[in-house]
Amino acid sequence: MNQVLVEICLRVRDIDATLDFYTNLFDFEVASRREFPEDKFDLIYLNSPGSNVQIELTYNYDAEPYNVGNGFSHLGVTVNDLEKMHDICKASKYETGELRGLAGGTPSYFFVTDPDGYRIEVKRAK
Repeated sequence: MNQVLVEICLRVRDIDATLDFYTNLFDFEVASRREFPEDKFDLIYLNSPGSNVQIELTYNYDAEPYNVGNGFSHLGVTVNDLEKMHDICKASKYETGELRGLAGGTPSYFFVTDPDGYRIEVKRAK
């Protein structure tokens, strides 16, 4: 049996801030948006160029703040120019860590945090 990862769901509180983060800081594109006002939630699906995995943003209208928890760690994306993306993220309003390398090696990644506290690991594309 073959399994294919197709989506990851993130629950978000401020849909406009979250869309700004994923579509303007990164190159994600809104694939579709479904609104369910009678049930008080929206679903927004984001495509990442070059990937078949979507991020499903679930926006519940009356939700209390979410606790990201300590079991979830991060999402990962790759970029062709790590240093340029790091500069872009550091110049943004989003919390951005320093460039790092595994075991003190050559810098190959950094973390940036989205408006809901989800950490995104940005890695150098191979």
